[in-house]
Amino acid sequence: MAAEPPLVLVVDDDPDVRESLVDMFASVRIEARAFESTAALLAHGFPARPSCLVLDLRLPGSGGLELQAQLAAQHVVVPIVFITGHADVPTSVRAMKAGAVDFLPKPFREQELLDTVAEALRKDGERRLGDGQREAVRRLGEGLTPRETDVLRGVARGLLNKQIAYEMGISEITVKMHRSSAGRKLKSVSVADMIRKIELLDI
Repeated sequence: MAAEPPLVLVVDDDPDVRESLVDMFASVRIEARAFESTAALLAHGFPARPSCLVLDLRLPGSGGLELQAQLAAQHVVVPIVFITGHADVPTSVRAMKAGAVDFLPKPFREQELLDTVAEALRKDGERRLGDGQREAVRRLGEGLTPRETDVLRGVARGLLNKQIAYEMGISEITVKMHRSSAGRKLKSVSVADMIRKIELLDI
């Protein structure tokens, strides 16, 4: 299945800025949706696809920093690029420490914003891919027995079957059986693939 295209979410109370940014992203074939307030954005919600939030710092009602804090509290992970006509060092430092991708004062160069957003979308796509792989492996791992899990811990440490058997107080043949069964459940195609999945399971 093809990956969904990325989406830029623009929040700015100036309609001219919103239209300009949507048109700018459209010119490089990036879909963008614009909102006049943080409340409008929250009512819309966040897509299950690579995304980036281009957020004005000062907005009527809840401002950009307040939204950033609210999303963090709700464990909503989305890269944020702040834009503002009222930049000051303490505010920019606060935003960056809280995880903002960048903090661009208006007027900014279009190419600078495009480059920043493109990198944020790329990283968010990689994060979502990793999360998806981790979830898929987690579902496979639900079928593991406690004994199989113990054997996999030994595999992750680089132990030989006989060493795992000694530590667990079972025969080497039994270790091989558990290891083989765990490999089938995790759909491992190689030792390296099994170790990668063990790491994703964090066992």
